[in-house]
Amino acid sequence: MMKLVLATHNKDKITEIKALMQELPVEIYTFSDFDHFPDVVEDKDTLEGNAEKKAREIFEITGMPAMADDTGLFVDAINGEPGVFSSRYAGENVTYADNREKLLKEMSDIPAEKRDAVFKTVIVLIVNKNEKYIVEGCCEGYIGVEEKGTMGFGYDPIFYLHDSGKSFAELNVVEKNKISHRGRALQKIKKVLEKITK
Repeated sequence: MMKLVLATHNKDKITEIKALMQELPVEIYTFSDFDHFPDVVEDKDTLEGNAEKKAREIFEITGMPAMADDTGLFVDAINGEPGVFSSRYAGENVTYADNREKLLKEMSDIPAEKRDAVFKTVIVLIVNKNEKYIVEGCCEGYIGVEEKGTMGFGYDPIFYLHDSGKSFAELNVVEKNKISHRGRALQKIKKVLEKITK
């Protein structure tokens, strides 16, 4: 069985990833399994750059295959913001609610037809020094004018889907994993893991 470390401190991300990978022959380790597990500084200007930096640093510290993702919410009407700064849009050490509040404020004058947004996730898997895999998942939607739903995390209560008109926070983990940016990226990395664990 392959051992795999998730290079994140985000418990919500860990829950989503574990839910999707439970049937794989992979033993998942998280930050709670290690005495020393640093918070990697995300200082790259792309999602891929940040994801690779996190995966590589954790791989080097633990000596085990490591997987990291970086996710961004890109809103056309405000020049692609918050983008790579999505998790710290309202500043350092802020809450999910702080980031949502700032985004809704920035978009307060933007009409419904111009509120389109894209969620993107890039996952980087470092298996060893010479083996690396990169996948991407996207989900299109729009930013609502108010929060709806109690599930999910981050921007989920204000990110709505065009077809159903529901926010991500109105979907349970299984429903969300089928269609979300992270879910789509995880499906791709799952196929990679299925191949390399055979």
